[in-house]
Amino acid sequence: MAFRVVVRNGAKVQRLTAATLNDALRVLEDHGRGLAAQPRRPEVDLGVRTYAPVDQVAARVEIAGPQRWRARIRAGIDVRGDGSVEPWTGAPERVEVTALEGESPYDALRRAVQSTSVDP
Repeated sequence: MAFRVVVRNGAKVQRLTAATLNDALRVLEDHGRGLAAQPRRPEVDLGVRTYAPVDQVAARVEIAGPQRWRARIRAGIDVRGDGSVEPWTGAPERVEVTALEGESPYDALRRAVQSTSVDP
């Protein structure tokens, strides 16, 4: 079974597949770095509340698999409106992955999901 990779950028949704977890993580990182380099989002003022760019999720890349129903691994990254990247695991309740010192968000996500890996 393959891993599914879903890239959400605003209203655009792209669905991809990867043969292994490492391939899925590589695709996630490639798309995540590209999305983080895009122009930043402006502050949103609703009158009652103001949303700073860091409070907005501008794009999301997520992986799931290898099963189609109740996938063992569900993880991804949120690209914030200021270009920062926040890794997470789990669904429906997302748990933020904390990066260790000197570790990129992608390395932190890789460490978190490979501790629950199903690859041989």
